[in-house]
Amino acid sequence: MSLSVEKRLPPSHPLAGIADKVLAGKRLSREDAVALYGCDDLEAVGGLAEYARRQKAGPGRERYVYYIHNMHLNPTNYCAETCRFCSYANPDERSKAYRWSVDRVMEEARRGAALGIREIHMVGGLHPSCDINYYEEVLRRIRSELPHIHMKALTAVEIDYLARLAGIGHEEVLVRLIDAGLGSMPGGGAEIFDEAVRSRMKVKKTPAAVWLSIHGVAHRLGLKTNATMLTGIGESVENKVDHLLLLREQQDRSGGFQCFIPLKCYYEGSDIKDEVREPAAEDLLKDVAVSRLLLDNFPHIKAYWIQLGVALAQRALSFGADDMDGTILEEKITHAAGARTPLQMAKDRMEDLIAEAGYIPVERDTVYNIVQVSERPAEPVPSPAVQR
Repeated sequence: MSLSVEKRLPPSHPLAGIADKVLAGKRLSREDAVALYGCDDLEAVGGLAEYARRQKAGPGRERYVYYIHNMHLNPTNYCAETCRFCSYANPDERSKAYRWSVDRVMEEARRGAALGIREIHMVGGLHPSCDINYYEEVLRRIRSELPHIHMKALTAVEIDYLARLAGIGHEEVLVRLIDAGLGSMPGGGAEIFDEAVRSRMKVKKTPAAVWLSIHGVAHRLGLKTNATMLTGIGESVENKVDHLLLLREQQDRSGGFQCFIPLKCYYEGSDIKDEVREPAAEDLLKDVAVSRLLLDNFPHIKAYWIQLGVALAQRALSFGADDMDGTILEEKITHAAGARTPLQMAKDRMEDLIAEAGYIPVERDTVYNIVQVSERPAEPVPSPAVQR
């Protein structure tokens, strides 16, 4: 039975001490996060995260859930790296690799602009001919022709690759791209920071210290960025917690992360499914909840519907998430690996899903300025449950 969050869990409950910390606004420890992952009382974990989400949102915004009218744009699906969990490393996929010309990129961008998008989320593989000059031209042309569209583009992995191709530093790459029209950075490529997991998965790209440093430089230069974590690649609970703590430490230093996005691995085109445990729905909900509780310095947590599926993303909104990403138009990376979620979503449908889950749909821009608060009536939801 759900009771008000203001009522403490009974002293015998395994999360009683953690609940007291959450209600007092105290920072959680590594041990607290591991205990949250290990707790069988999913309702209590979710209730604590929902309480933390409401506190983070502030007065009058406790039930706001954000989305953006955007598109994904992937100029190349070829990748010089060979991570075992990624379909880009599959020889069958490499035989279908493409690299768009700048003119083709502009065609795709115009298609999105005609539908009223506010943001282009541009990421891709690592193609030797997609160097910094290529991306500078793409950014300049989009800014010149479509100046109203915000360019959220190029992960830290791509920034690192461009720097190595050009023989220059990360800061110079970012300065040049900002001058060309880069507005913010997505959070992809973090995977799991643990080196043992990365070694088993043949992740040679951009280790944790470099990934975090690039985002720190971006923050110093005035860019807002996001952060991610990929699960289902043989990681442990402790690996996940340590990943989150490294993100929290970087945010303490540089302060430019806007949103954290938990991701799950899809296995089509890879050879790892028989040696890893695929995350269950409960695992994915705990990723959302624990990240909301541990990342106390991150403004937003995303329930990425492309990855979670629509129904689980709706449920994740009561586990601490306050963002469902965007309308997207077409997503290639997760679908190349076997995702069966829709490729796009109409704005009206996005707002319906948020309202059906009991929240108020809010259209935002990339940096979370409110564009419009929906007048759709939200279904009533109970107060967060932290006691049975």
